[in-house]
Amino acid sequence: MKKTSVRTRVLTGTVAAAALAAATVGAVSASADTTETPAVPAAVKADTQNKNLTQTTGLTIEAATKAAQATLDAATKAGQHVSVAVVDRDGITRVLLKGDGAGPQSPESAERKAFTAVSWNAPTSELAKRLAQAPNLKDIPGTLFLAGGAPVQAKGAPVAAIGVAGAPSGDLDEQFAQAGVAALGK
Repeated sequence: MKKTSVRTRVLTGTVAAAALAAATVGAVSASADTTETPAVPAAVKADTQNKNLTQTTGLTIEAATKAAQATLDAATKAGQHVSVAVVDRDGITRVLLKGDGAGPQSPESAERKAFTAVSWNAPTSELAKRLAQAPNLKDIPGTLFLAGGAPVQAKGAPVAAIGVAGAPSGDLDEQFAQAGVAALGK
C-alpha cells in the first residue's frame, strides 16, 4: 500500500468536506417547501381596554432636539458656554449638546440635573431648597440638586426635562433650561 503525503490527505479531506456540504445544501434546498409562507402581521393591535396596559407620553426626538438647541442658543446669546441635556420620562438621555467651550464636567452635570427635575417634576432650584428638610435626597444615585434643571410637562405630568450646566450660576443655567421648555410651546 502506497503511503500518501500529509498535503495530499489534507487536500483530499477538504475536497470531500466541500462536496458533502454542497450535497447537504442542495438536499435541503430541494426539499424546502416552495409554497409561500403566510405574512406575519406588521403590528399587533393593543387592546386599549386592557387594564394591564398603560400609555405614556413623551417628546419626539425632533422636539427634544428643538428644545436642546433653543436652550443652547439662549446660553450662547448670553455669552455662556454650557452643556444641555434633554431626558425622557424615565431619565434616559435623548439629546446631549456640549456647547463650544463648555467645561468637561458640564455634560454629566446637565444630565443629572435633567434626571433630577423629571424625577420630582419640579425645577431643581426648588428641589435644592428641599434639602434642608431632607438632606438624604442628595444621596440618591444620578441626582444633582443644583439649579439648572426644568421639567417638561403634559397635563401636569412630567414627560421630559432639560438640564443645563456650565454657566457661572445655577440661576442662569435654569433660565436657559426654561428657554428650552418655552420653545416647545411655539
